[in-house]
Amino acid sequence: MKPTSTRFLPVADAALDSAQLQRALTTATGRFTAGRLAAGAELANWQSLRNQGRAIREEAIHRLDELLLLLEQNVRAQGGEVFWARDGVEACTYITDLAHRRGVTLAVKSKSMTTEEIALNDALDRAGVTPIETDLGEYILQLAGDTPSHFLAPAVHWNRDQVAQLFVDKLGIPWTQDVGTLTRAARAALRRRFLEAGMGITGANFGVAETGTIVVVENEGNVRLTTSAPAIHVAVMGLEKVIPRFEDLEVLLTLLPRSATGQRMSSYVSLLNGRRRPGEPDGPTEFHLVLLDNGRSRILADPEGRESLYCIRCAACLAVCPVYRRVGGHAYGWVYQGPIGAVLTPQYLGPEAGAPLPFASSLCGACRDACPVKIDLPRLLLHQRERVVEDVVKRHSGFGALGARIAGWFLQTPARFAFAGALVRTFLHLTGTGRWLRNVPGPLRGWIASRDLPKPPARPLRDLVGK
Repeated sequence: MKPTSTRFLPVADAALDSAQLQRALTTATGRFTAGRLAAGAELANWQSLRNQGRAIREEAIHRLDELLLLLEQNVRAQGGEVFWARDGVEACTYITDLAHRRGVTLAVKSKSMTTEEIALNDALDRAGVTPIETDLGEYILQLAGDTPSHFLAPAVHWNRDQVAQLFVDKLGIPWTQDVGTLTRAARAALRRRFLEAGMGITGANFGVAETGTIVVVENEGNVRLTTSAPAIHVAVMGLEKVIPRFEDLEVLLTLLPRSATGQRMSSYVSLLNGRRRPGEPDGPTEFHLVLLDNGRSRILADPEGRESLYCIRCAACLAVCPVYRRVGGHAYGWVYQGPIGAVLTPQYLGPEAGAPLPFASSLCGACRDACPVKIDLPRLLLHQRERVVEDVVKRHSGFGALGARIAGWFLQTPARFAFAGALVRTFLHLTGTGRWLRNVPGPLRGWIASRDLPKPPARPLRDLVGK
């Protein structure tokens, strides 16, 4: 998936004009939020579990180098191979070269944001290997040539009528709106693919350093087939997904499904320990773990930004975000959406590429309250806003940079700030009509087009304090 985050505003505008998308987003995010609240309320120690989850993730990131080496050691001890990929190009090259060496021409894939991040499907296609997405939502999008718009429900922006017509066109089935019939049609088309594939590719929710276990959670059963039917299993895991101990799963597998979908537990939790052993009836004969950096070590080096690596990809922040709930995932322009996407994308792609995203937030704090590992997303968004402004000032010339420098000068002392406030109040009073601002230049014009903005008072609040 190619990053296009700089197109946030036009894509967001189109999303706001789509009644169908607005209905879909309202329904899905409302259902996810209600499920999360109900599932959390069942546990008297929910807040304690959140604290434990944060402590586990904080420890993992603090000990990242040590834990990754231990994970590698334990994966190799079980007969697996481990490849350290500095970026997406190295990861894709390793996987496509492996496919060529083994004569693989068809690969089945489970839903994986990490493989979306590195555009693995495109790399496989170029290498002559056909990738088949096996998650139902991802399969729909692949048939349609579309991209995901949500962590958990990638096809949330599609409705039943659209899927029905797509299956008529692509699978040749009679028109039907029956969900069961549509699902069975997809299952029939995919089942033979599992048996034909020479390689199965998954992501990883967690990698347990202590045991070398790769953990993948799902609700459809396609991961089980992806990791057991083909002769080769490749798991692509971001460096940050490692956790210290097997017992940590007790906490994280309580937090993740409840925060994601409101389930007490996902339908399938696969604990994968290398390749098939002698005497076992199924499983891959080869297991390869690709540990992906692709900017994660750069995030780790930022004391302010590394907290974003705690994320367990539950999407709870998307469901409560007033911006995501209106504009959907495509407006964010890359793999990661919502508040966490607005933080991660600028860190992965650079402040310029992700420039609009940290500002696409009300900073209401709902994302922080929903996060199962208590990531302080509003603080991280403000940190990314600061980086974007610094990038504009350092790397660009013109009005934007000049404006940032002027604003910085005025904000350096209380006296300058008070003087600037007096100038702005005077200007706004001259442009106002009656009690309200109606005719203002620049970005404010868009702001007041749909809002009533009163004139500022003649005297600022600071002059009234204590009087």
